[in-house]
Amino acid sequence: MPPEFLTEEGYQKLEAELDYLRKEKRKEVAARLHEAAESSLGEFVEDPEFEAAKNEQSFVEGRIRELELLLANAKLIEKHDNHNGEVVVGSIVVIKEGRYKPEEYQIVGAAEANPREGKISHESPLGKALLGKKEGDKVDVAAPSGPFTVKVVEVR
Repeated sequence: MPPEFLTEEGYQKLEAELDYLRKEKRKEVAARLHEAAESSLGEFVEDPEFEAAKNEQSFVEGRIRELELLLANAKLIEKHDNHNGEVVVGSIVVIKEGRYKPEEYQIVGAAEANPREGKISHESPLGKALLGKKEGDKVDVAAPSGPFTVKVVEVR
């Protein structure tokens, strides 16, 4: 599995989620499963509450495995010294498209991407297009919704 790029903040957030799932959510689901088993009087086949609790348990265990694997393969994005002004994973980039106002994004790994928070994946069409670019560069982006061009205003 290729490494997953994470900021220190993103790594800590995922670690906290894993800790919560292991220590609290597992217990909650086990109690819910136990309650459903007791109330079903052994008739598990037709009990929707028991089935829902089993599904939740499966989801929680799957998410725990996913987080363990992700964190085991994580490569922390180090604070860097501008990399000669080039966009790299971890860079904060200000871009401008046509007459729209400038937008600021941090280039992060896919697990941490959240465009609403200004974090885009280095694997996304925009993220890929920006990697290696410098201030002043015009960048053509091949997005699923159609191609567009942005100008790199600032890289930090």
